[in-house]
Amino acid sequence: MSALAPILQAFFTDRLARQRQASPHTIAAYRDTLRLLLAFASARTTTAPSRIDLAQLDAPLIASFLDDLEHKRKNSVRTRNARLAAIHSLFRYAALHHPEHAASIQRVLAIPPKRFDRALITYLADEEVAALLAVPDPRTWIGRRDRTMLLLAIQTGLRISELIGLVGTDVHLGTGAHVSCCGKGRKNRITPLTGVTVAVLRAWMAEHAGEPAAPVFPTRRGHMLSRDAIERLISRYSAIAARRCPTLRNKRVTAHVLRHTAAMQLLQAGVDTSVIALWLGHESIETTQIYLHADLTLKERALARTRPPRCQPSRYKAPDNILAWLEAL
Repeated sequence: MSALAPILQAFFTDRLARQRQASPHTIAAYRDTLRLLLAFASARTTTAPSRIDLAQLDAPLIASFLDDLEHKRKNSVRTRNARLAAIHSLFRYAALHHPEHAASIQRVLAIPPKRFDRALITYLADEEVAALLAVPDPRTWIGRRDRTMLLLAIQTGLRISELIGLVGTDVHLGTGAHVSCCGKGRKNRITPLTGVTVAVLRAWMAEHAGEPAAPVFPTRRGHMLSRDAIERLISRYSAIAARRCPTLRNKRVTAHVLRHTAAMQLLQAGVDTSVIALWLGHESIETTQIYLHADLTLKERALARTRPPRCQPSRYKAPDNILAWLEAL
């Protein structure tokens, strides 16, 4: 029997923080997963979380935990698979330090991720973008902030965390105007800005006039906006915009939908997917292929360049009654 607590602590301090130098987002995601797992295991085994042994976290218990996530907590299959990936990471680390539990650990590592249907992505058409940007009131400070933020998100495709983390020194509005950010996987990238975005950003930065290290899109008190705050304002603005643009009523607009919109605008403009992958900061170009599946216009243009097979339309002709009767004998 091996107590789990020291393995868990070493996993976070040695493997994640020191060896892998994982980002705060990764550490937080793993922390939340293992906290849920310990609470579930404690309830199942009637053992205090600090006294749970590694052997108690066997494959049947892990499988029950994953089922609990889906059916009781109503987590999606994607979330379930992300939780499983965190558990697998912990058990791979445990295998190096506790070979006596190799058989039990291998059974846990053999639990596969679940397959799921991949829905087409949601993105906004040009008229929907215009309707959304028209909602924030430019006569108010919050309206000017939100309109600038929405425009920047739609033009650059920045993630919500990247929008939140933008500070004054990340925005360059001179020659070769661009914004720089440190995105997912600690990848630094720069994204160029259009003339319209530069003009709107310049007016906002002049009004905001914060410290160089201050957030570009702050709260009234100068603090960083939270993820929830940004998602709420996008949801509120899209609901209002749907009154003018009915097609928005069937779409759930989020910060990631704005990111998809930026990618689709680039794709429809003829930009190569490898460039779009660099633009969005994707780890692999395969991630960018989802936009090819979603773009019906691109498929229609491809269809127009093909040569259809020769096939004349025909109509059904009922057989003669007596012949039909004979056939039925």
